Amino acid sequence: MAVRCNVAAKNVHSVKRQKTLLMKRFTRLFSLLFVSYLLIGAGLKKEIFTLYLVRHSEKVVSTEYPYDPPLTQCGAERAQHLSAFLEEVDVEAIYSTNFSRTEQTAQPTASAKGLNIQSYSTSNLKEFSSQLLELKQNALVTGHSNTTGVLAGILVDQEIGAFEESIYNRIYQVVVCGDQRQLNLLHTSFRCEP
Repeated sequence: MAVRCNVAAKNVHSVKRQKTLLMKRFTRLFSLLFVSYLLIGAGLKKEIFTLYLVRHSEKVVSTEYPYDPPLTQCGAERAQHLSAFLEEVDVEAIYSTNFSRTEQTAQPTASAKGLNIQSYSTSNLKEFSSQLLELKQNALVTGHSNTTGVLAGILVDQEIGAFEESIYNRIYQVVVCGDQRQLNLLHTSFRCEP
């Protein structure tokens, strides 16, 4: 009888040892996988980024502001809606042309993210697109009806032209993953109340 108890004790001890060894192996494997995940993730972060290109929101149309009109009340509300749309997005940079309407469109997002608005010129969109691709940052870019689609097209090697001045609800989302670029055309649900 004592032998059987010893055998049973040895079996229990052996099972505990096997569980301990399995647990150690599992812990090592998990640690290795976790470190690999962190290293791969860190490398991919620099290779995957998203650009959001929008036209400025509704502007005042009057002879009082012939060249650089500000946003209307509706335009200011649309700019707030854009900021809410981008709330969960890790925006790292914000670019705007040097006009009141584009800067005012970007301002709510810049304030919410604690970022400064950087100016860019529409005179050389190809150069600016190269800059955006080299920086590899999630960014918001505000522009105009005759530049936003064109810039999106340059970024994805497609010919996209200007769009109608009555269109304010488009967001061109350009997702860049290494050498691959995907353009998604989003439409906001915001509508101005009369």
